[in-house]
Amino acid sequence: MRRVALLGAALAVAGCGTKHATTTTATTAATTIKLSSPAFAAGGTIPRAYACPRNISPPLRWTGVPAGSRELALEMIDIDAPGGPFVHWALATISPASTSVAAGEAVPAGAVAARNDFGNVGYGGPCPPPGKAHRYVITLLALRAPSGLRPGFSAGALPSSRAIARGELTGTYRR
Repeated sequence: MRRVALLGAALAVAGCGTKHATTTTATTAATTIKLSSPAFAAGGTIPRAYACPRNISPPLRWTGVPAGSRELALEMIDIDAPGGPFVHWALATISPASTSVAAGEAVPAGAVAARNDFGNVGYGGPCPPPGKAHRYVITLLALRAPSGLRPGFSAGALPSSRAIARGELTGTYRR
């Protein structure tokens, strides 16, 4: 019995150490871009102007895109949608030299937009069912190689595996 307990403890420690090392590496490599919005603070409420039915895309700013990035890609997902994650906005081929997207600039010059889960190409603002607030995660990816994506691409086609850095901003919205 004592051997089994010692073996179990050794495996638990070894397993925790491996998982922690993997998590630390992934987190460190993936959090180098600082993504923010002058319209709302991280974890704050997304203003009504950027929600349905107006559907004006929010202003975003970023710093920390690593040298060697060939393209930026962006997505905004409602992670609390009743049917599972719901894509509101996805962009690819954003210039890595850019540092922002202006309010209402749903498709910046040179970028391409995906078909969102509303079925439209471009931005669709937060529009949760009445009740509890939903969380909207905006992720900016710095890609090591061009994505090759075209206008109207499937939002699930963003090549996150090619990301050399990422930044996230979460906002909430409630109707």
